[in-house]
Amino acid sequence: MLKKVLAGIMCMLMAAGTLTSCGKEQNGTSGTATNDTTQAGTSENTTAAETSEAATVENVDIANFTAPEKGDTIIVMKIKDYGTVKFRLFPEYADKGVENFVELAKKGYYDGLKFHRVIKDFMIQGGDPLGTGMGGESIWGEKFDGGTDPHLIHVAGALAYANSGGTNTDGSQFYVVTGTVPKDDELEYYKQNGLALSDNAIAQYKKVGGAPWLDGNYTVFGQVIDGLDVIFKIQNVSVDANSSKPYKDVIMESVTVGEYNGEDIHWYLDEYEEFDADEIANSTGKENMDIANFTAPKEGETIVSMKLKGYDGEVKIKLFPEYADQGVENFITLAKQGYYDGLTFHRVIKDFMIQGGDPKGDGTGGESIYEKGFDGGTDPHLIHAAGAVAYANSGSTASNGSQFYIVTGEVYGKEEIDELKSYGYAFTENEEKVYSTYGGAPWLDGNYTIFGQVFDGLDIVFDIQNAEVDESTSKPKKDVVIESMTVSEYKGGDVRWSISDYK
Repeated sequence: MLKKVLAGIMCMLMAAGTLTSCGKEQNGTSGTATNDTTQAGTSENTTAAETSEAATVENVDIANFTAPEKGDTIIVMKIKDYGTVKFRLFPEYADKGVENFVELAKKGYYDGLKFHRVIKDFMIQGGDPLGTGMGGESIWGEKFDGGTDPHLIHVAGALAYANSGGTNTDGSQFYVVTGTVPKDDELEYYKQNGLALSDNAIAQYKKVGGAPWLDGNYTVFGQVIDGLDVIFKIQNVSVDANSSKPYKDVIMESVTVGEYNGEDIHWYLDEYEEFDADEIANSTGKENMDIANFTAPKEGETIVSMKLKGYDGEVKIKLFPEYADQGVENFITLAKQGYYDGLTFHRVIKDFMIQGGDPKGDGTGGESIYEKGFDGGTDPHLIHAAGAVAYANSGSTASNGSQFYIVTGEVYGKEEIDELKSYGYAFTENEEKVYSTYGGAPWLDGNYTIFGQVFDGLDIVFDIQNAEVDESTSKPKKDVVIESMTVSEYKGGDVRWSISDYK
């Protein structure tokens, strides 16, 4: 039952293993939209091409744990509710990277920004004003090449720039490594797959842990000298399994430039007091919101009705302006303009969703009523239950346009929900109840703007999902055409949320 679901999850887990700071334009809903990234999440998908001989590297001294001199410039980062982290900088090995970070900090660029991506036993990532992983800039107004230096490696506490395919795409986004201590067989695996690690680097990784597969691909420019426990506490917060975004914001109150005055240095985690990781995870989880998908429309409320060629009846959609105001405005306006009339559902995946709204009919077109794509955001009151209507996007809700999809999904029993939980998905009590009653596609939650719910004609949607499609594109072999999309006021009538309500 979960075969297609788990395939989608694995795509997203692979995407979650990258340190990215920008994205491509591509409309999709199932985790297939990709970013311009370098692979960095797990050793399985980050190693270089296999070689018959392991690569060699000069055995230089590792500089990460060299103490700063009195008067050296340091970075002081105060993180709300967690504490203060201090970083030593390495201008001798990463001059442009240090200059960029120091000048951005002096401008207050990072103050108030979030850690938008947290992956336990790997890293915490921030520095994007958009909070999505799609934004940010350097002091030069464009990307810069910070390079790499073998004296600096990705040990626990290392500070480095995220990039979108090479160090020449460094910007403002950065990450701090947590990682794990590699075992001998892991180190051997890296070696046999072309990752060159010097004896000195291996000694450091075996002592403090880190993420060695990142070496040589990202600009390391700093190291935590105090507050490493703060970084490790943050890596335990509860996050959305798709996006790795914390459910509760982790905010940088301030990032300032200071001087090292000879205070104590604490490089290693065992120098700090122990903390309860489970307590942190439990206190930062999802709030058990009321789910609004199945609240009935009131008389006089604006609804959208969709007539499909060759089908009796209409698909009627309740809208949620209180939770997705821009998304509703965009959809209503386009419908009134006749934008959707005559378009097709170009992508249909059984037990998942049907997708349409693209004038090109291939998933690459469409536009919003606004000058560019718009950010419709997400709201936890709306989830991807069967019948949910949402916008397709190309990597974030900031790229919403005209394309939309309607969820079909599957009903989840306890076994299936437990299986999803094993992949890192968190369910509130109310969400679990909805997905086990009505079904849906829970792995999409938090990544797409839901703005409506089918309250009549759901049988038509489920009929369309059975259309014969091209296996490579999921496009129906026979066009499924939107004959008309009309906006009207609800004047009473049937409200049938569940597919079981139809005969």
